[in-house]
Amino acid sequence: MITYKTACPLDCYDGCSVEVTDDGKLKGDKEHPFTQGFLCPFLNHYKKYERIEKPRLNGKEISMGKALAYLVETLKNSNNTLHYRGHGNFGKMQEVTDQFFSQYGAALTEGSLCDAAGEHGILEGRGANYMMSEDQISKSEVVIFWGRNPKSTNSHILPFIKGKKIVVIDPIKTDFAKNADFHIQIRPREDLYLALLLSRYIFNEDMADYDFLDSRCSGIDKFEELIYSIHIKNAIKQMDISLEEIDEFLHLIKGKKVAILVGVGVQKFSIGSSVLRAIDSFAATLGLFGKEGCGVSYLGSSSVGLNSPFKIVKSKKEKAAIANFDKYDTLFVQGSNPLSQMPSTKSVDEKLSKVKNIIYFGIYENETSAKASLVIPAKTFLEKDDIRTSYGHNYILKMPRVEESNIGIGEYDLANYLTKEFKQDSLEDEEFYIKYYEEQSENSLINGRDDIAYANDFTTDDGKFLLIDKADDYPLGNDGYFLVTAKSSKSLNSQFERETKAYFPSSAGIEVGQSVSLKSKYGEATFEADIHDGLRDDSILIYSGTPNVNYLTPNRTDNSGTNAIYQEVKVFID
Repeated sequence: MITYKTACPLDCYDGCSVEVTDDGKLKGDKEHPFTQGFLCPFLNHYKKYERIEKPRLNGKEISMGKALAYLVETLKNSNNTLHYRGHGNFGKMQEVTDQFFSQYGAALTEGSLCDAAGEHGILEGRGANYMMSEDQISKSEVVIFWGRNPKSTNSHILPFIKGKKIVVIDPIKTDFAKNADFHIQIRPREDLYLALLLSRYIFNEDMADYDFLDSRCSGIDKFEELIYSIHIKNAIKQMDISLEEIDEFLHLIKGKKVAILVGVGVQKFSIGSSVLRAIDSFAATLGLFGKEGCGVSYLGSSSVGLNSPFKIVKSKKEKAAIANFDKYDTLFVQGSNPLSQMPSTKSVDEKLSKVKNIIYFGIYENETSAKASLVIPAKTFLEKDDIRTSYGHNYILKMPRVEESNIGIGEYDLANYLTKEFKQDSLEDEEFYIKYYEEQSENSLINGRDDIAYANDFTTDDGKFLLIDKADDYPLGNDGYFLVTAKSSKSLNSQFERETKAYFPSSAGIEVGQSVSLKSKYGEATFEADIHDGLRDDSILIYSGTPNVNYLTPNRTDNSGTNAIYQEVKVFID
């Protein structure tokens, strides 16, 4: 049987290498050092999900030719256009539309719905966001999963942590946490103070790596002033953990090679950037950076060290988390579902209702495609040429076309058509852009990414790690429930099999199957109830991508102004 190699396009840590058989079946690439021959459930069932097959204009099917002509006419008559591009497909060729729209004069989006607050905190301390390679994780002795459930979001890392001591810090006692060597079930939103308090105990217990702190860190005096300003008893009470748990944690990591793998849940708050900076600073007290089997890995920057071939002219920007759609008469949505995934759905819906022309370009139907006047189907990753990087490993993967289809249009072909219609400078051949990225790697590993990140210097101005020196915060209050919006193992946000339920602790007195209305200061929504035995008594779990969950979430960004803050809210049972 003939097989062809490509790569998964999905927005997750794993970025798998894929084999496609000549009868169209998808398999894991056994030769790839990260994929190791198996795929996640999304790709195993990728072809069962219905896709958009025909363009639509005001609800009626039309030809692709008419759809593209209408798009051109709309853009030519538009006074103010926003190009809202998400990451439903993680291929680098998605960016070619940014080149067209920036030169056309549209506004682009900046920031993130997902991880930008955490990255901002990392950049403040390290200067660049490099990840730990899977090889270095495999050399660790203790792996701390801080707000991250690899069984749902990063299953391909599991073979690399076999035989390690596993520590989980998470408000939810997930199945992964139940099987860990140690679990700290912290109160939501308290990760900042846990990291600072742990740093203080590292000094108190004479576990600090003073050679590393003196030679490779700056801001030590202000950092120590910060961590010793914390009132221990108050912090322990606020986090709802015990001193015994801290002692056990320190015992587990003392003298060990430690890898800290952090998830996005810890930074879905106004203080999100400070959380990652505090976790990094805790790691610095132990001297974990630049050493074999040690480090902190968040969502590594998938583009760090890479130059882009696309020519983006200076353009207006809208924050992805709080885009003011009502300022625009035309909205072009690509690879995203803002009506579901942006926070504060009620506000988003009201703003979208004022947009004259909503154009949706994607593969699947969703809330946004239903509201669009023009729907243009995209090609799947199997039907076009592309190349991708990952925020979970350092490989670059080619995505050649392996199937032919008359359905949809690819991003390059769309941008090329629009470029010609608007008489912009011609695009290079598609292969030019793919080779441009490919040539920035050697043996599929991206150039400039060391096997041991930060082995020599950090990429700050003075080459040193800058320790956190302040932690501005304010409580959410004692009333209501914390809303936890963890990633589901069944869906990627609003793609695939979306969750529909809200999960309550048994102490809430809610019956399974009961219809429950939840309220926050931002809106309300009704869900079918279920019980989760791993929840704290003060928390409600609604998975990311669950329809209507974002009626409850804030239409604000974190303190750095870069990221949505889905969990910066208390909800109440109505």
